[in-house]
Amino acid sequence: MILLSVIREADVVVVGAGNAAMCAAFAARDAGASVIVLERAPEAECGGNSAFTGGATRFAFRNVDEVREVLDLTEDEVAITDFGTYTEEEFLEDMGRCTQYRCDPDLTEIFVRESRATLAWMKSKGVRFDPMWARQSQKIDGRIRFYAGLICATWGAGQGLVESLHKIAKKNAIPVLYETAATGLIREDGAVRGVVAETNGEPIRIGARAVVLACGGFESNAEMRARYLGPNWDLAKVRGTRFNMGDGIRMALDAGAMPFGHWSGAHAVGWDMNAPPFGEREIGDLFQKHSYPYGIMVNANGERFVDEGADFRNFTYAKYGVEVLKQPGMFAWQIFDSKVNHLLRHEYQIKKITKAEAPTLEGLVEKLEGVNTARCLETIAQYNKAVRQDVPFNPVVLDGRGTAGLAVPKSNWANVLDTPPFHAYAVTCGITFTFGGVRVSPGAAVQSVAGRDIPGLYAAGEMVGGLFYFNYPSGTGLVSGAVFGRIAGTQAGKHAREHAKRSGVSEERR
Repeated sequence: MILLSVIREADVVVVGAGNAAMCAAFAARDAGASVIVLERAPEAECGGNSAFTGGATRFAFRNVDEVREVLDLTEDEVAITDFGTYTEEEFLEDMGRCTQYRCDPDLTEIFVRESRATLAWMKSKGVRFDPMWARQSQKIDGRIRFYAGLICATWGAGQGLVESLHKIAKKNAIPVLYETAATGLIREDGAVRGVVAETNGEPIRIGARAVVLACGGFESNAEMRARYLGPNWDLAKVRGTRFNMGDGIRMALDAGAMPFGHWSGAHAVGWDMNAPPFGEREIGDLFQKHSYPYGIMVNANGERFVDEGADFRNFTYAKYGVEVLKQPGMFAWQIFDSKVNHLLRHEYQIKKITKAEAPTLEGLVEKLEGVNTARCLETIAQYNKAVRQDVPFNPVVLDGRGTAGLAVPKSNWANVLDTPPFHAYAVTCGITFTFGGVRVSPGAAVQSVAGRDIPGLYAAGEMVGGLFYFNYPSGTGLVSGAVFGRIAGTQAGKHAREHAKRSGVSEERR
């Protein structure tokens, strides 16, 4: 065994440099601790999956005054906007419903209860949040109406969030060591006392009194995807970073952590069929295609395979990528007519897109590569005939405008495909993050297989198991990461200070 001298020291070492990690670093500093952040990626690719998100952030609020704790709104904006309400009870129910009521009740209650306060704290640090006017609202009778409980996102989406977080770190003299990958935990007398890392091909030892692991799941690791998620998952596109290889989870398990959560589950969406293997920062999340509730999806057999209108896309998009992966050839086509063009999200307008268009349905279907033409036309004819015409269409509510008599129903927002030109978009499965992780306490301490906290070890972000099963309400990933990042950093900072006092380390030395 090679013994390494301590190259650097800090009260708290944070592994990872995305949203959860940086919130942990800020909170540890707030708790009076010195902090070092380790980032495996080079600075130009820093931030993990956070950099690739659309920035949506879901939080509980009862009135516009609570909305203003997070959003800076003018009086004119307040006057023309109906933000509605989104209570903690509604948030908890959405979490339960989407996860088939498997989400850990204690952890879920914590992040729901702390959601607004945590975003307000981030705002106080310099993170900016904006209303999602274009993505989550419609103008109805002269007023802008938000729907499905989701009203805001970080300014500049994920890339803007990461840039902001790293600027805040520099402003507060929190060092971020780029191209420095943690490879193992240093343990002494059963407690975690730092990390072994590698930088420029050389191993180094960084001493600490507490470590926060916030370096993502294993979604970038094809071998782990196949091992834990199942066949063909190694072939899925990766929406985000190429650096989330599951190293943090491995280090925690090696230290005796309890595996927890849905290890065979993942957040996976409809992603452009010809997108690159990993995310492109200049594109961000725009390879996604999430307006399927206003059209239909068909597979290679020319058949529909999901209820496109089962719920708002916020509550179905993170699981429908899995359904696409299950289809022949692992792809599908989303089909629309021109009546709904104004409802399609911005991602349908980018240049890098796999699209077909024609003035007739027959002409369109003939252009759908890999699709059984005859069966697809039959599917569309059967769907058009089944659409209920007696129910009005309303995109901001579950309108009940569905179909009758189909084996695969469409429950809401069904419209006859009859208005040319017709257009279609090819999608495959894009994996965002994995659901399996480690068990943490309400204080974000990593727990052992014996059910006890591992002294000095904390986790946040994708590493926290038990929050998401089968599905995911949009906007909860960044918020849960921020909430548990803040808690982990606070508790790690307190732990470090207490350990320093017990060890007789003076404030001057720290």
